[in-house]
Order: sequence, then structure tokens, then C-alpha cells
Amino acid sequence: MVLEGSTEAVTAQALDLHGSRARATQLQLTAEGPDHPPANKDVTKYGEVIVLGYNGSLGSGERGRRRSRLALYKRPRANGVKPDVVHITSTPLASKVLSKVGQHSVSYTLSRSQSIIVEYSHDCNTDMFQIGRSTETLIDFVVTDTSPNPVGNSEPQPLQSTISRFACRITCDRSPPYTARVYAAGFDSSNNIFLGERAAKWRTNDGLMDGLTTNGVLVMHPAHGFSEDSAPGTWREISVCGKVYALRETRSAQQRGKLVENESNVLQDGSLIDLCGATLLWRTSRGLDLAPTLKQLEALRQEVNAARPQCPVGLSTLAFPSLAERDTAGSVGKQQPWVYAGCGHVHGYHGWGCRKEPGAGPDERECPLCRRVGPYVPLWMGSEAASYLDAGPPSHAFCPCGHVCSAKTVRYWSRIPLPHGTHAFHAACPFCATWLTGDKGYVKLIYQGPLD
Repeated sequence: MVLEGSTEAVTAQALDLHGSRARATQLQLTAEGPDHPPANKDVTKYGEVIVLGYNGSLGSGERGRRRSRLALYKRPRANGVKPDVVHITSTPLASKVLSKVGQHSVSYTLSRSQSIIVEYSHDCNTDMFQIGRSTETLIDFVVTDTSPNPVGNSEPQPLQSTISRFACRITCDRSPPYTARVYAAGFDSSNNIFLGERAAKWRTNDGLMDGLTTNGVLVMHPAHGFSEDSAPGTWREISVCGKVYALRETRSAQQRGKLVENESNVLQDGSLIDLCGATLLWRTSRGLDLAPTLKQLEALRQEVNAARPQCPVGLSTLAFPSLAERDTAGSVGKQQPWVYAGCGHVHGYHGWGCRKEPGAGPDERECPLCRRVGPYVPLWMGSEAASYLDAGPPSHAFCPCGHVCSAKTVRYWSRIPLPHGTHAFHAACPFCATWLTGDKGYVKLIYQGPLD
């Protein structure tokens, strides 16, 4: 890196850059979604980013860059950037000049009279994808807050989004093994990342600058990859320059955590990225090739239905609805299986057995087989295949929401504390974001077969 010290040199260099950048060819900034893959089938797919809690699609429908998942493909031309020149400015005027030249840069405001600006240059070896709440065209994946269902908790949901308009960016190497890395903050419409006077920022040991965004970007890499042997990792915070730090005392504290030198911002299959309002799951292209497909999940659903499970009380035959049907109260059919989440006994729907004791929830019932009390909810197959660890039989359900998947999948997700608010963590269903309850957060399903 080159370090420029004087304001005059900065201003002159910036004006010169303005002329050259104005003649530069603009690089493509939009990514193609999974429903619209590139016309060239040989184009490399780096992986996919999936928002937890939507079970395969947004309730309002998938629209352009606002969707539940986004596939990242190799761009026709690289649009990555890398740190290049560092400018130390002593007047606000020089800062303004640099921020208007169209050059990618990160501005660190130290005081009203001094800023440090890191100028970024084009990197022909990487592709960059930006994620955030903003709907500007430079954001490849528009993400809004996922509203978890805090069962048994009356905590009000925030009226204002806590996701940054330019939350983070992912860069992917254009050459094998196509390594993906995550960085806090994305470039705005002026190609600038601005860290104000109150933002957490500091000089690094090599004399450069780094910082954290207001609510932070957290990352968790699973141990042993994303497979049947996966185990939860440790949540860390990623800086603007991609360094890894221990979590702050609270999400927006100005004091950074301790640098974790033996960890990196390289995304692994199954890595989680939390944007303080939504959690993203990263799946590599190879990981998705090994994951169960919707066709396999549909076959598992049909296999369960073919066994003709029956309600042990009404003796009616039960059947899971197709994966295409939305898991909403309005679409519950007569054959819909229901479960007593406290014990796992599967029944058909009936209107009796409600608890009338003070403090009992509206969904709590007493199982007629074992007398155990717990939520009584309809069962739905989890239809976001990327959240599955294996293609095992749908033998377990998350509590209290009733989403059904394999045993290894429920055990894995029930052990992951997902960030919530400024310092809280809660295990949640990956299909609907409902907070898990009970001793384990899930229950083994107990079916009764046909009597004939």
C-alpha cells in the first residue's frame, strides 16, 4: 500500500482520478438468481445464500433481488476490489473530493479535522456480491428483517429495521477452489464505506485501519463441515477488512472484541452470517450437490403417507400435504397430522383436551394416550432442502412449530443459538424462525399404523 500524507497531494490525486474513473467501463453489479441461471450452463456457480426462516420461499413471493435465497454465479467480468492507497486528510474538503471520484474507498473519521481514507482498486481475480436492506441496484441480495416467533414471550418486535442498508459483502475467487470470503459493510451508491466518528475503528499493527459496523456482522463456521457429523462452532464478529474478532459485550458496543488470529473470514459449507435481523446460511456448490433435493424430500413425504399412519383416537388416515402447500393455518386439511409436542404422539385434529388452568397457552393440550401436556400443532415437512444435513426419514419435529425433518437435522439446529437483539441468543427452527421450547427443542414422532 502507498501512504499519502498531505491534503494538497490528496486533492490533486483525487481530481486526476476523477477524470480517469469517468472514462472507465462500469462492471456488472447484478447477480442472477437461482430461478434465472445464466444462459451459458457452463458458468461456474460459487454457492447459494439462504435466509433462515422462510422454508423455501417468501410468503409474499420471490421477486427479483428480494427472495429467500440467491445463487452466486461467476460474473462475465470481475468486479472485485482490493485495498490500494491510504490517504490521511486534515480537512473535510479533501474527504469530500475523494468520496466523489467514483473510486471504491473506505472512510474512517477520526475527528472533525482528520480522516483516513483507504482507496480500493480493481481486483481482476475476484467477484464481489453485496447484501443489505437497500433496494439500490448495487445490492445483489435485498434482505429484510426476519420476525421470529418468541413463543411464551411478549417481547415487542422492533419497529425499525436493525439490518444495515449496506450490511456486508461476499467476495469469491474466480479460480478454483473458488474461495468465498465475507466482509462487514458494503459499498454505497458513491462506492464508499463510511465509518463515522462514533463507529468502532482502530489502527492495526501494520499501521492501517479497520473497523466494525454499528450492529456488527457475525459469523459462525460449523465444526466438521455441514454434514451428518456437523457440530456448532463459535460466533465471531467480522470487521470491514475481514478480520475475525470475539464478540463485543453488546452488539453495538464501541469496544471491539479480542482478535482471533487462528480463524479467518473464509466461508465454509454451512457457515452462518448474522446481519442483526436476519441470519443467512452459506452453502457451497459442492455442498448443495451432496444435499437432499426437493425430489428426495417429496419421495420421503410420499413414503410416510404410503404407510397410512392413523389417528389413534379417531382412527382416520393421516397424510402430509405436498411441499408446495404453504404451512399456514388456512391451508390445514382434514388429513393433516397433528402432534402433541410434549410427547410426540401423532393424531388427527380434534377440538377437545384444551387446558383451562391459568397460564396455559392456547395451543396446549393433554395427550389422550400418555396424559402429557404440551403444544398441540399441525405437522409440516420442512421444504428448504439446504437446511437439511442428510436425507434421513422425517422422524422428528421441532417444538413448538411442528416442522418435520430428519433426526440429525433437528439435533444440529436445536444446538445452535442464533443471535437475537443486541446480546441475546435463542435456538430456532431453521424453517420458520420460531424459538424452540421444551427440554430438547424437538420431539421424536410416534405414529400409529393402520389396524387392518
